[in-house]
Amino acid sequence: MRYLEHLSVAVRMDGWRCVKLYRDERFPVSAPLLWVYASGVAEDVGVVVEVRAVPGNGWAYYERSRYLFRCGDVNAAAERVGRLLRHRMFPATW
Repeated sequence: MRYLEHLSVAVRMDGWRCVKLYRDERFPVSAPLLWVYASGVAEDVGVVVEVRAVPGNGWAYYERSRYLFRCGDVNAAAERVGRLLRHRMFPATW
């Protein structure tokens, strides 16, 4: 959850909104998740991020089975999440 907390701060500074889905009885998920989404017109566009172990005793951010970035560089991970959100909001412009 610590890595997701750091990511939530970084993406909020970029103007995105977050919902933390951390082991809440209302949301039966096996791992902590962070839902990052656009505010305003495109609130239905989002990215659900989780943290997984990677080889070499490290951790990385993932969206579904898609690798996003290693947890050591939260700003780069936030930029990658932002690009993915912008692409989903405006697919014809990419």
